[in-house]
Amino acid sequence: MRIAEARGFDIFGFKSTRRSEVAKMQPGDKLIFYLTKIMKFGGLAAVTSEYFEDHTKVFKSEKKPQEDYPFRVNVKPEIVLSPDQYLDVKQIAPRMQYPKKWPPEHWRLAFQGNLHRIPQEDYDLIVSEMKAAAGVKA
Repeated sequence: MRIAEARGFDIFGFKSTRRSEVAKMQPGDKLIFYLTKIMKFGGLAAVTSEYFEDHTKVFKSEKKPQEDYPFRVNVKPEIVLSPDQYLDVKQIAPRMQYPKKWPPEHWRLAFQGNLHRIPQEDYDLIVSEMKAAAGVKA
């Protein structure tokens, strides 16, 4: 999210293993940013283009320096929380449906990886919480 934020949320890239998921994205779809290391939601952006492939080094991975996140979509920010507003996933996950696919002691697995499609009710819950954190009227 930090690279996308520094760029003004103009594009977002996905791992080379995620072509099939990214190929299904359409303008109007939404991306919720989950910050893995701190387990928080940090923002929401709208997809504004079909996916495209680009190997320009924009996104980088410390664990996999050769990964260039080539499958990309143009985006525009809708909600960008400041670090003090980030939503603690540990507080929200128990109210979500999607993490219930995993045993309770492994709910964190719901958020592992690069891209997930979540139920509408979970999306609505997260967006409502983001708007409240950002001081935006619903």
